[in-house]
Amino acid sequence: MATVTSKNVQLNGVMQVPGDKSISHRSVMFGAIAQGKTVATGLLTGDDCLNTIACFRKLGVDIHQDGDYVEINGNGLDGLKEPSEVLDVGNSGTTIRLMLGILANLPFHTNIIGDESIAKRPMDRVTIPLKEMGAQIDGRSNGSYTPLSVRGGGLKGINYQSPVASAQIKSAVLLAGLYADGVTSVTEPELSRDHTERMLRAFGCTVQENGLKKSLQGKQILKGTTINIPGDISSAAFFLVGGAILPNSMITIKNVGINPTRTGIIDILKSMGAKLTIDNVDENAVEPFADITISTSNLKAVEISGEIIPRLIDEIPIIALAATQAEGVTIIKDAAELKVKETNRIDAVVEELKKMGANIEPTDDGMKIYGRSSLHAADVESHGDHRIGMMLAIAGCLVNGDTKIAHSEAISISYPGFFEQLDKLKGNK
Repeated sequence: MATVTSKNVQLNGVMQVPGDKSISHRSVMFGAIAQGKTVATGLLTGDDCLNTIACFRKLGVDIHQDGDYVEINGNGLDGLKEPSEVLDVGNSGTTIRLMLGILANLPFHTNIIGDESIAKRPMDRVTIPLKEMGAQIDGRSNGSYTPLSVRGGGLKGINYQSPVASAQIKSAVLLAGLYADGVTSVTEPELSRDHTERMLRAFGCTVQENGLKKSLQGKQILKGTTINIPGDISSAAFFLVGGAILPNSMITIKNVGINPTRTGIIDILKSMGAKLTIDNVDENAVEPFADITISTSNLKAVEISGEIIPRLIDEIPIIALAATQAEGVTIIKDAAELKVKETNRIDAVVEELKKMGANIEPTDDGMKIYGRSSLHAADVESHGDHRIGMMLAIAGCLVNGDTKIAHSEAISISYPGFFEQLDKLKGNK
């Protein structure tokens, strides 16, 4: 349990956030199945990414890690070995879903498990297309939930129509298609984050794009490369909102990833009236990055729906907090995907913010937030969800008194050192 003690808090300073979680996972995975050495700098050293490293070591990959610097000595997909142990992904949905796409190509047997949260999250969204390609996958509810058993190999390309916009589904199918016979394509209803497509190209793969359809020819070989991982905009979002809603605050976050498929949080904050600027943009890297500065702002309510939702799905908990301090009624819809995250984030956000005095209601696919709430200190619960925990910590800065956050250790999944960073900004008055 963590306690946020606040009175007249303001956040000021220049900071950096840990490396992007999505890009960190993919750097390790793609390096593992590439030929030759891959070097990744700025890797997130949170629990999820460490679980990815551990799983690929069990598959026989030589990986050397020194803080956020990692060398992956890949031997190609054929160099992966049948593991003698069960692969445990911990709390990482990205690890298990993307890794299933890789394991679907391998003609040996693998067992995969995760924690209690992973056991509740649907895996059939990736196992269904992978089975269609020819992989043998079984588990609870016919391969819908962990533990899962995989025997792969002999895949054929498919033209898959994804029912939801999900980078995890798209990535799993494209990774399986890398070594399948023929062409594999994925068409989404809306654009999801494109880290996989960018990184495949960085490793020498050709990926075709036709609107919402992404395709690749099978039997392509990846070549080791160097990846500089920018700061995670999903982690930066908590401090961006903190800087906007806390009085007398100004924060500059250096080297933040600004991939257009991830910058929905920036678009929404600007539409709410946030005083936000972007400087020192570098568009030439595999993933673009920049410095973002935000200061105390008078926010106004907005409606958030449609195609922007996949671009900010992980930021909705902290956007909900921002909406409690905005003038008017904010409506979030088309976000039913929140129900199958680390927890049901719709219910968790509403439940915990209500404890602190917010006027907020759940809906079937989002929530309605009535603005300019006067929040108060309370005992709250992260539900084992890192993003709920960080949102509640920023909420705790708004109130006078002690906000106690149960199961705050979940924050280390994506942001080790979060509370130390928060305390540092609070001290720079």
